[in-house]
Amino acid sequence: MARMFPFLLNFLYFVALAALSPWLVWKALTAGKYRRGIRDRLFGNSHSTFRIPHSPVWFHGVSVGEVHLLRPIVGEFRRRYPDVPIVISSTTDTGFVEARKCFPDAQIIRWPFDFSWSVARVLDAIGPRLVVLAESELWPNFLLAAKTREIPVVVVNARMSPKSFRRLSRIRFFVRRWLNLTAHVAAQTPEHAEIFELLGIPKDRISVTGNVKYDGIETNRNNEKTKSLRRLFHIGENEIVWIAGSTAAPEEEICLRIYQKLQNEFPNLRLILVPRQKNRFDDVSRLIENAGMALVRRSEIEASGLGTRHSALSTHHSPRHDDLSQSIPHSALRTPHLPIILLDSIGELGPAWGLADIAFVGGSLDGKRGGQNMIEPAAYGAAVLFGPHTWNFRDAVQRLLETKAAAQIENEQHLESEIRRLLRDASERLCMGAAARKLALSQKGAAARTVELLDPWLKPVVQSPTVTLVESCA
Repeated sequence: MARMFPFLLNFLYFVALAALSPWLVWKALTAGKYRRGIRDRLFGNSHSTFRIPHSPVWFHGVSVGEVHLLRPIVGEFRRRYPDVPIVISSTTDTGFVEARKCFPDAQIIRWPFDFSWSVARVLDAIGPRLVVLAESELWPNFLLAAKTREIPVVVVNARMSPKSFRRLSRIRFFVRRWLNLTAHVAAQTPEHAEIFELLGIPKDRISVTGNVKYDGIETNRNNEKTKSLRRLFHIGENEIVWIAGSTAAPEEEICLRIYQKLQNEFPNLRLILVPRQKNRFDDVSRLIENAGMALVRRSEIEASGLGTRHSALSTHHSPRHDDLSQSIPHSALRTPHLPIILLDSIGELGPAWGLADIAFVGGSLDGKRGGQNMIEPAAYGAAVLFGPHTWNFRDAVQRLLETKAAAQIENEQHLESEIRRLLRDASERLCMGAAARKLALSQKGAAARTVELLDPWLKPVVQSPTVTLVESCA
């Protein structure tokens, strides 16, 4: 039965691929998704473009968020094991590009499709001594192939949503066999550890190491990347910045309606929208323009010369209309209000949070995604708001709410009233932000605990005290 398992999975993958192929083709043509690296991922050729280091440790992050999560882990790993080569992989195109920025001195590959021949070829070619998966990507053929080759697989910063737990519980007999192919699970919280135990992983192969996302956060608003964005957007000292980040439909529309209501009362309020998915950038741009609101897109600033003309966006100057028209898109001239900034780029939300006085974290109002990372804006000391659907970050939400470092809103009306309250009460806004930053700083240390957990599989390696690190993205 065990020998037949990979073939059964291959068959199921082919059936799923055939059923989804019209949608995948449509996405590839309309959104440019799923086109890059398909051959490499299908046939396990991701490693073919570089010289493979001897017996590396393979770190994997699914997309941009998980790649960023790997930064403190890889940094700590290099401190302890400077002579051990590493390979980094990612599943999505955006994650692959971001990994190249974050780890320019490491070999970056695309994660293979979970066909038995794909994973076998990559594992045989790379020959990792250890595979470290960030949070998820527990594909059965990969785990089985690694187990067959006696390559330990450790899941770090592991978590599982209640929805995923309920779904997997229905096939617990198969899930138990599948998850037990891992060597160890380092869970974020005791609650997540209990979920993995209920799914069949022995308790002695589960540890609680904390949330690594606290270790990778920036807390200094005067860091160079944030200062660069402030200069680029010409945000004045008297402006109050509200960022709605990692948003999904209909959250941008909700924020736009609220912003329209607040503009007259708070003329120095600046709204920055950051959609979660890059294929929605144009949709959100049209949404803003159709509402008759002023708009500046991050992707068009330097091309139009806007990034070099201080008068274009500043609230401290009164440039002539014809001067503005040379550098600001036409939509930004329609109203006398400050233009909305659409941050239509990948990898800049992190430093952008450092601009925020008020931060609304998206993916939390639609009831579909379970929230996004609210730790980053909290670390900068922003007044953090999020909706009721935050099951992916239950521990962080609980800590933030217990310390009055954030507010959870129920709907559009509640979001509007909370933002209005924070705009009117600067003292409350600053106190909430200070509490958020204090909490974020108190939770650091998970990366060191995580790397220490890897020691049993790396003991033969001679350690050295010094190493050159690359821990930040360009």
